[in-house]
Amino acid sequence: MTRRTEARGGGGSAFVLSRGVVILFAVACGAAVANVYFSQPLLVTMGHDLAMSPALVGSVVTLTHVGYGLGLFFLVPLGDVVDRRRLVVAQLLLLVVALTVVAAAHTAAILLAGMAATGLLAVVTQTLVAFAASLAPPAGRGRVVGMVTSGVVVGILLARTASGLIADLAGWRSVYLASASLTALLALVLYRVLPRHRDTPPTTLRHGQLLRSTITLFARERLLRLRALFGLLIFAAFSTLWSSVALPLSESPYFLSHSAIGALGLIGVAGALAATVAGRLNDRGLSGRTTGIALALLAASWLPLAFTRSSLWALVLGVILLDLAVQAVHVTNQALIYALHPDAGSRLIGGYMVFYSIGSATGAIAATSLYTAAGWGAVCALGATFSCLGLVLWAFTRHGTRPAPAR
Repeated sequence: MTRRTEARGGGGSAFVLSRGVVILFAVACGAAVANVYFSQPLLVTMGHDLAMSPALVGSVVTLTHVGYGLGLFFLVPLGDVVDRRRLVVAQLLLLVVALTVVAAAHTAAILLAGMAATGLLAVVTQTLVAFAASLAPPAGRGRVVGMVTSGVVVGILLARTASGLIADLAGWRSVYLASASLTALLALVLYRVLPRHRDTPPTTLRHGQLLRSTITLFARERLLRLRALFGLLIFAAFSTLWSSVALPLSESPYFLSHSAIGALGLIGVAGALAATVAGRLNDRGLSGRTTGIALALLAASWLPLAFTRSSLWALVLGVILLDLAVQAVHVTNQALIYALHPDAGSRLIGGYMVFYSIGSATGAIAATSLYTAAGWGAVCALGATFSCLGLVLWAFTRHGTRPAPAR
């Protein structure tokens, strides 16, 4: 804990946000969100173990993202009306139960139910992001959000590496048992470390009113709508790659193992660097320029990715460019929208992340279907389309994506 910053982001809290606590937020976020992505290198093995058809196997990823989307809308906004510390710990403990159900599943129905519940509860990641943003001083909020989001990036990408390696050593069920154990440990640590009281006075909104107010925020704030559309498109592109790249790598000429395919996530950890840098650039007022450059890199990344079948080096280059671009836009989005209404931070981030979930599910479904019907080239064309749509949207709206003064 080398640097300590007094947190006054929400209303004068006396809690001191140290660098060590920010790192703890990042670790917890990464561990929670990893549960959404553990299954991707394991789909074939899970399908064989439980005698699932290819279509049913594909629904594992889809249902996880559907659960995540529901959690973003129904659970994350609760952070604006209840003690975030208690909410975080409760969600983590329930996530332990869901992960145990997945690990013990012996029928497809139980597995799918457990995966949907895992997605629903993994939204504790966004509760933690909003919590960290509320504790950060306004002048350094982008830096804090960037550091925490770097943990999310690492969690998403290393999830495939960890699950592939653990599955090769001890079977796919051990992946979820290990995650349940880590989640229980994090619940205990966060219970002891996080501030015991809310940093802002609780609102009197009931749950239904809270959800309606989230929709009202979208109707009122143009910047929120634009940034949500950017989120949908970049994560549709992100999911297009990561939900389908295991398919060509497991076939001729590569025939890679679970752990080898999962190790590809190590390359994308470069996206964590983009998250931190993008947060600092946002604090300097360069959010618009950062977004445009990142979207251009995202579109360009699909050119080397198209040569995946003939060159692993082309795949490596494409993965680095794509992950750098996606995380730069994502961090910028979150920092900008939180600044609109810091007292409604959970609703803003939860609502924005619903679009993330829609994009992720769309990319996953479309990519796997296209690969079966038309091959890897069609998948890359799809990802490039999502990316170019984001760049075109930025070009036509860039004067409307600048942040308004915080209210």
